[in-house]
Order: sequence, then structure tokens, then C-alpha cells
Amino acid sequence: MKQIEIFTDGACSGNPGPGGWGAVLRYNGHEKEISGGEANTTNNRMELSAVIEALSMLKEPCKVTLYSDSQYVCNALKLGWAKKWKANGWMRNKKDPALNPELWDKLLNLCDIHDVEVIWVKGHAGHPENERCDRLAVAAAQKYA
Repeated sequence: MKQIEIFTDGACSGNPGPGGWGAVLRYNGHEKEISGGEANTTNNRMELSAVIEALSMLKEPCKVTLYSDSQYVCNALKLGWAKKWKANGWMRNKKDPALNPELWDKLLNLCDIHDVEVIWVKGHAGHPENERCDRLAVAAAQKYA
């Protein structure tokens, strides 16, 4: 399996508000930057979108090391929350629906294709790729402001 590093970040001006996401994919010394956004969204939706769009770029099953500053994304994947939400009909518990079920469903399907290791990085702490993804996400969000 090809080994890929993916770095992602999401940004939102207001929550909800105009938002953007950015990702850097690295394979064998080569890098690709991608970004996008929406006019009316949330920070968590943009964090999820960055991961989904980056994994969607991969043309074959890969071993992926995913770096994100989103505890929402990292914990839901690493601790199995998202799989539990899906198994419970997209409910977090007996009363509360899970947010963003359509995005989580896409992400879980992609994680079934790829071998994904999730690593949380502290945001806005000088991590070069995280800062780069933040710049991509903010620039994409500004297109909708």
C-alpha cells in the first residue's frame, strides 16, 4: 500500500457563517494542496470536509497518516464515536442526534477503503503543515464572506 500523509484544517467566520477547508497531501516527496468552502456552514463541517475531500483524492487503497487539529474529527474516529453513532441510527445517545451524519457516513466509508491512522495536532501552535492548511482554509472561506 502507498503511504500518504494528509494534513487538514477547517475555518469558519462565525459559526455558522462563511467557511473553508484546506488540505495538503504528501506522497513520496510530492505534495498537493486542495481547498474549498461554503457560504453558510460550521467549523466542524469544514473540518470534516477537509478530511473527506483529501481521502477522496486517493485513487487506490492507501495507508494514510491523517493530521488534524480537530478534536471532534480525531476523537470521533479514534475512539469509535462515529461508528457508534451510525450503528445507533445517527444518534449520539437516546435523545441527541449526531450532527453532520451525511458527512460522517462519507468519511466512515472512506475509512473502510483506506488504512487511516489519526494524529491530533495542536492548532495555531506553529505546526508548519497545520498553519499551511489554516491559510488555505481561511483563504477559501474569504471567497464566501
